[in-house]
Amino acid sequence: MSNHEPTIRAARLYAIRDLRLDSVPMPVPGPGEVLLKVASVGVCGSDVHYYLEGRIGPQVVASPIIPGHEFSAWVAQPGPGVEGLSPGQLVAVEPAVSCGECESCLEGHPNLCPKVRFCGTPPVDGAYVEYKVMPAANCFPLPDGFSPDEGALLEPLGIAIHAVDLAHLRPGYTVAVLGAGPIGLLTAAVAKISGAAAIYVSEPLAYRREFALRYAADAVFNPETEDIVAGIMRATNGRGVDVAFEAAGAPQTPDQAAAVTRPGGKVIVAGIPADDTMTMNASTVRRKGLTIKLVRRMKHTYPRAISLVQKGLLDVKPLATHTFPLERIVEAFEIVAGYRDGVLRAIIRVAEACA
Repeated sequence: MSNHEPTIRAARLYAIRDLRLDSVPMPVPGPGEVLLKVASVGVCGSDVHYYLEGRIGPQVVASPIIPGHEFSAWVAQPGPGVEGLSPGQLVAVEPAVSCGECESCLEGHPNLCPKVRFCGTPPVDGAYVEYKVMPAANCFPLPDGFSPDEGALLEPLGIAIHAVDLAHLRPGYTVAVLGAGPIGLLTAAVAKISGAAAIYVSEPLAYRREFALRYAADAVFNPETEDIVAGIMRATNGRGVDVAFEAAGAPQTPDQAAAVTRPGGKVIVAGIPADDTMTMNASTVRRKGLTIKLVRRMKHTYPRAISLVQKGLLDVKPLATHTFPLERIVEAFEIVAGYRDGVLRAIIRVAEACA
């Protein structure tokens, strides 16, 4: 980095629990790209996995990386050939840049692209930075009245929409959601507006159970003090639910999800286990003939997510329980990692406004 090269601030993860504020070069947009002034960035569970464990499966933090992928931003400078985006415009940003040419992309599944470059996943830098360049196609203009925090929360909402899509949820279905973090809560909310007749949520943290009841759940269960399988089976008169969403990533929750699902039902797994393993009782899933699907991020969800929020069908604002400036990002990560202070989603406000 030369002495005359303009620099910007970024939070970079060097190793486990070693997150530092650094200076990095100011990026320059190329053809079809946009220079973005980053506004709000959510602290996602996957960010915390990298912070606490230095890896998620084969993705390892081998050199300093800027985490962060749930973000909104203001357009600072459209690159050559970019149309439809203007300086000062607030956008939500799809963090995955797929190749557009592989079999998965051509079949309409860019989330399964083996060449995808995903913000904040080693070795690709993410969004805890003052300015970032992204393809214009990844930038979704937000309607008037949208806040930057709401824009950042459209990414986890997109995960929830994709999870419910995978379930082919029908009106009147019953649903279990195991884990009431932001993804579980948003999945419950999307299931509710999609016509779920009853939603049962399992969550060990009392404040999250209380939030779930206010937000979308019909009943909540504490897995630390009760047999949630027995409880959900009682609540469904022994039938089980039509769809169980696993959103905790805990060792026992995939098997619990299978146990509470009716014969012929579906189990949708969204949680990321810390040890990269997942187990279910083979006889349970076989004898019930369950359909098991795993959530790989999302696809084609931003326009729908924007519409749901804009029309008031789903409110993401209550999930943003904590906000921090970039200088306090370590504090934010520690609060999220420790499930402290009633946190649901912490938001890093990198910039408060676009000049």
